[in-house]
Amino acid sequence: MNDKLTTNEGQPWADNNHSQTAGTRGPILMQDYQLLEKLAHFNRERIPERVVHAKGAGAKGTFTLTKDMSAYTKADVFNGAGKTTPILLRFSQVAGESGYPDTLRDVRGFALRFYTQEGNYDVVGNNTPIFFVNDPLKFPDFIHSQKRDPATHLRSQEMQWDFWSHSPESVHQVTYLMGDRGNPASYRNMNGYGSHTFKWVNAKGEQFWVKYHFLSEQGVKNMTDETAAKVASEDTDFLLHDLYDAIDRGDYPKWKVCVQILPYQEGLDYKDDIFDVTKVVSKKDYPRIEIGEFVLDTNPTNYFDDVEEAAFSPANFVPGIEPSPDKLLQGRLFGYKDAERYRLGANYEQLPINRPVNEVHNYERDGFMSQGQDGSVNYEPNSKGGPVEDNDARMHGDAVQGETEYSRPYDKDYYSAAGRLYRLMSPEEKDRLIQTIKNTLGSVDDQEIQVLETRQFYQADPDYGQRVAEALGLSMDQIK
Repeated sequence: MNDKLTTNEGQPWADNNHSQTAGTRGPILMQDYQLLEKLAHFNRERIPERVVHAKGAGAKGTFTLTKDMSAYTKADVFNGAGKTTPILLRFSQVAGESGYPDTLRDVRGFALRFYTQEGNYDVVGNNTPIFFVNDPLKFPDFIHSQKRDPATHLRSQEMQWDFWSHSPESVHQVTYLMGDRGNPASYRNMNGYGSHTFKWVNAKGEQFWVKYHFLSEQGVKNMTDETAAKVASEDTDFLLHDLYDAIDRGDYPKWKVCVQILPYQEGLDYKDDIFDVTKVVSKKDYPRIEIGEFVLDTNPTNYFDDVEEAAFSPANFVPGIEPSPDKLLQGRLFGYKDAERYRLGANYEQLPINRPVNEVHNYERDGFMSQGQDGSVNYEPNSKGGPVEDNDARMHGDAVQGETEYSRPYDKDYYSAAGRLYRLMSPEEKDRLIQTIKNTLGSVDDQEIQVLETRQFYQADPDYGQRVAEALGLSMDQIK
């Protein structure tokens, strides 16, 4: 027997097909409160989409720790081989809007949440180990360049290449994006990275620097621009479909969880700035250590509740894991939570998908959509037996010095990492890289932008720059 239809107040709903009117052909009556409730709620069904990473897909699963890491961190999630932790993973596109085709070339978001016994721990990264900028002050400008022209409201190759050509720190990520891995064949066939350097602290107070790598056990596979365009014309939700259908048929995707660990002082003295997100730490210097595996085996039961309302933040740490001095990370610690307060409201952590599995005790009260409050004391200090601070969770400081300044990058070598990436590519990969750059940068009418960007490629590697110049019809006199 079907349930009876009701309003949100629980009142019986008499007729869901016909509104009340004054006579058969008369106007609608104001007293038809069920009609008014239905229309009013419909007008409010949409929340603001994410400014960045608007389109995506998500699933739930389990992380299994296979290597105890208590020597490096006291974080419960990484202590005790065999421990399992529920997870949520959201994949996304950085630039496009919610309805944008998801197969077009773009950086993919890789946001992973561990529902640990000590609270939610989020690693909010991408499918690339690096990023375009290393200062949060430039992030809004970068995203504006990826969005729509304010005059025409069209996507613009000139806008993004103009920004990149004037931001030499971006050349490493641009090379990665324009290469084969800039267009994954599916979410299941791409790696994920924490991108930033983070700090691990063990129970003794010893500190280490760590970088996260999530390696697809399905193998890394990519699609050409031609394939991506064809797929986009047939299914704008191809990547979402692929993930959902794979899980639905029991073909559960898996990733190995690996870390690079640097002793504290060695990290500070490393040849490259480990706090600059445009750079990587060489796997030859610090090999990846496999510590576990996660599997995605549960599709959303309601996409809005389980994925759209999911609010990830790199500021969601647990004891034993702390931020680093990475400037872009420092800006993200504020930016993500502030975005969620705007998008979902002040009490977004109370939504089921964002609630931690452990109990929450604090003195925050009220606000829109607050729920589950009791009459306990709402201030501190107090003599009422309210919750008290946990000094064991106190973060460990880093030495700082110098004067207040608008600081330039600590390491001004923008180019060598991009050159190393280029030289790692096979001849066929290099051919596709140059062709992709020709198709995109070559469509820009402003030759100054082409020249500035090609100079960056040339400084990364002379062969790289020369091949791009030839593809664009530029002379080497313009580039050198």
